[in-house]
Formats: sequence, C-alpha cells, structure tokens
Amino acid sequence: MRDYSIWGIYVSNFVFFVAISLVGSLISAILKLTNTDWRSPLTRISEMIAVASISFAAIVIIIDMGRPDRFLNVILHARLQSPITWDVIVILTYLVISILLLYLPMLPDLAIMRDSEITIPAWQRKMYRILAMNWKGTERQISLLKRSEVRLSILIIPVAFGIHTVTSWLFATTLRPGWDSTNFGPYFVSGAFMVGAGAVIAAMYIFRKFMHLEKYFTDRLFDHMAKLLVLLSLVYLYFNVNEYFIPAYKMKEYEAEHIHELFYGNYAPLFWSVQIGGMIIPIIVLLFPKGRRPTPMFFVSILVITGAWFKRFLIVVPTLSEPFIPMDRVPESWKHYFPTYAEWSITIGTLAGALLIITFLVRFFPIVPMAETIEIKHKQIKQASEP
Repeated sequence: MRDYSIWGIYVSNFVFFVAISLVGSLISAILKLTNTDWRSPLTRISEMIAVASISFAAIVIIIDMGRPDRFLNVILHARLQSPITWDVIVILTYLVISILLLYLPMLPDLAIMRDSEITIPAWQRKMYRILAMNWKGTERQISLLKRSEVRLSILIIPVAFGIHTVTSWLFATTLRPGWDSTNFGPYFVSGAFMVGAGAVIAAMYIFRKFMHLEKYFTDRLFDHMAKLLVLLSLVYLYFNVNEYFIPAYKMKEYEAEHIHELFYGNYAPLFWSVQIGGMIIPIIVLLFPKGRRPTPMFFVSILVITGAWFKRFLIVVPTLSEPFIPMDRVPESWKHYFPTYAEWSITIGTLAGALLIITFLVRFFPIVPMAETIEIKHKQIKQASEP
C-alpha cells in the first residue's frame, strides 16, 4: 500500500476478462441472428470462453476488494448511485444468460451422448441423462428450443453492450486525467469484440491442431474470422484515434501530463508496442491471403490478446500515477507502481483458472455442435440435389 495506484493489475484483469466474455454475444448472438452459417462450429467454443471469462471477472473483482467477506455489502447495501452496483447487476445477468446460451443449444447433443454406444463411465452417462432433461427431439421440443435460443440471443446483445459500457463508467465517472471521456463506452465495447475474436481464433487453432478437427475448423473458416478480426480492429483503431487525438489537441494541464507519459515518457515503450503490435501489425498481416492461414493467424491472435491485456494495464495504471493532487514530500518509490509477486501470482492463477474451466467443458461436452452441424449438412445436401 505504499504507492498511489489504488487499482492495479487486479482491475486490469477484471476488464480483460469482461472483454473476452463478449465473444459469446458476438459469435452466438449477433452472427446467429444474421443467419451466418459458417459460424456454427464456433458457437460452442465462444460460449465456453464467455462462461469461463465472466466467471473469473466476478472472482477477480472480489480479489481486488481485499476483503471477500465484504462483497455481501455490495448486495445488501447496494446504492443505485454507485457504478459498482450497476456492474454487479450486469455481470450476474450476463453470467446467467451466458450459461443458458451454452446449455440450452447443447440439449440435443447431450441426448446424443446419452444414447450413444460409446463406452463411458456410468456416472458420466448418468450426468448426460440428467442434463439432457428428457430430450426426445419432438417437434414441440425443437420449436420451444429454437424460440428460446432466439430470445436469449436477442436479450444477450444489450446486456453484453451494457456490461462493458458500465465497466467503462467505473473509470469515466471517476475524476482522473485520461478517464474524463464520453468515448469510453463504445471504446471499451469495440476493444472487447476485437480481443474476443482473437481468443476464438487461438482456440480454433489449438483444437484443430491437437484434437484433429481440421474437418470443422477449415481454412475457409479461418479466412472468415480473419476478415471479421480486421473489421473489428479497424473499428477499435477509430476509437483509439478519437480517445487520444482530442486530449492531445487541447493539451489541458493534467491531461497533457498524462499524454506525455504515454507518448514520450515512462509508459511510451509499452504504449507504442500495444498500438503497433496489438493492432496495426494484425491488421496489416490479415489483409493478405497468406496471413489468413491458420498458423499466421494463431500468432496474430496471440499478439491481439497480449496487446489487449497490456492495453487494460495502460488504461488503469498511468492515470492513477497522475492524480490532480500533487504527490509532495513522499518517497520517490511511492510515485511508481509495479505489480508485486503476489499480484503476478494471482493473475497467473486466474488465467489458469479460466483455462481450467474451458478444459473441463471441452473434456465432457462436444466442442462442435453436433445436432446443428447435422442439420446444416442436411440442408446443404437438399439444396445440392434440387434442380
């Protein structure tokens, strides 16, 4: 507690996890509602990533409090004037909808697993039987399921936009240099969609390579995701220009100090590395057909994800290092923040925990939606046979 950064990498982790979780609404909801057939193999992966990410976003914010027992106070003594209350509401809502959006479309697949002849332990077959909820594939069940999916897909979009907008308000409603911005809502949302797409591409490559799913995660699918990532990156680049151009043009006293620290000062190497490596280079690479192949795209996605985490670090820490009240008569070390061993350990632990949730889900549930894939194949065969 010897420095002035009351928020450090714990809050950076929180914003990062919230950002990745938006991939569930991007792939499962937006592309589904637009009848984009090629996104079918990606829906289950994106939903798993969304559930794991939003779960640990909630856990990280409790870690940041330092006193987990006080979390109940946020619920029992909630104040509508507090943006933290809004954040708790939208995070819990988004978590519930994300779980439903993962679980409900999986019902036909769970029934297939329940009725399959594959030798599996008795407890696992019992688990599938319970989770399948007596799914028989009747017309009424299918109709009910499709209506539920559409309603959840529509519902999750405003909630997804709301969760990252409210997260941005935690910063924008705090009087600090660099955070006094009306651009923060769309700025955070566009960045979240970009890193979410990067996370799906990385997962696609890993499952394709190590689980031999080349039949489903095809080169064509990578090409589509590359074009989508370029579009999202260009939108995010636009908001980045907006975010820094106006303060740099006006150069108000405290904003000027913040801009100088980012552009030329202590944070300049990290700032320019994030802008160039996490955004400009991915756009350039993916504009060329050779860059849209699986292996180059995997490395591009790692650049995007790494750049996104450090971008959240740059949003949080430099601003806290430039308070309106000058830091006088304090040791020089108090004016600089660097994460401690405990903070790095907890950060690595939370990342590992999110990956562990995804690993468990992949271990017991099909990665590619089986029933939906079969349905799409039947449609394609039917269309091909028509004169």
